[in-house]
Amino acid sequence: MRIVLLGAPGSGKGTQAKRLQADRGWPQVSTGDLLRDAANAGTAMGLRARAAMNAGELVADEVVLGIIKDRLGFDDAGCGYVLDGFPRNLAQAEALDGVLAELGQTLDAAVLMDVPHELLMKRLTGRRTCSKTGRLLNIHFSPPEEIQACIDAGGELLQRDDDREETIHNRLEVYQRQTEPLIEYYRGRNLLSVVGADGSIDEVYAGLVDALDGLEIAGHAFP
Repeated sequence: MRIVLLGAPGSGKGTQAKRLQADRGWPQVSTGDLLRDAANAGTAMGLRARAAMNAGELVADEVVLGIIKDRLGFDDAGCGYVLDGFPRNLAQAEALDGVLAELGQTLDAAVLMDVPHELLMKRLTGRRTCSKTGRLLNIHFSPPEEIQACIDAGGELLQRDDDREETIHNRLEVYQRQTEPLIEYYRGRNLLSVVGADGSIDEVYAGLVDALDGLEIAGHAFP
């Protein structure tokens, strides 16, 4: 099954994509990972990506699409894959359709990981790192004993600059402006499925599997 995972920052797309990969064998195709791997491998597209990233610029869509096209041609993607982090806007979605047509492939589903805005803010702005142990914590959701263990070890709860409230607001505004229109784009093609992603990781995964289980798309049956 070929899937696009949609959702705002903090919705858990990457976590759930990894679980699908482990359970179903559908590789998680993350654009960030692909760009880094291609740059490290020194491929033609990777060198173009590295030049852009080193200059602090966005990597051109044609480069990203070229790298994705190469990845979707790998043997392990033959039974399906999960696109995580791409497309990010309508232009990329339309370009992806063209790439898939060249490969003789079609998407089976676009799954929206739906989380209320207030919860996203708590997930993202609440993230902290223990300065002593390096453990990742959340001041809103981590058990009190885990936070206390950091303090007892002599650590401080440090917040990254890109997890501060103003930065998170900006990231979510970009998502709403650029990526949310994909919801209607895929709904209009009868590919959209919505999964409530405000529960625990296990609860969200169960909902995701149930949603995919219930889809009868392009003759594919969920294994």
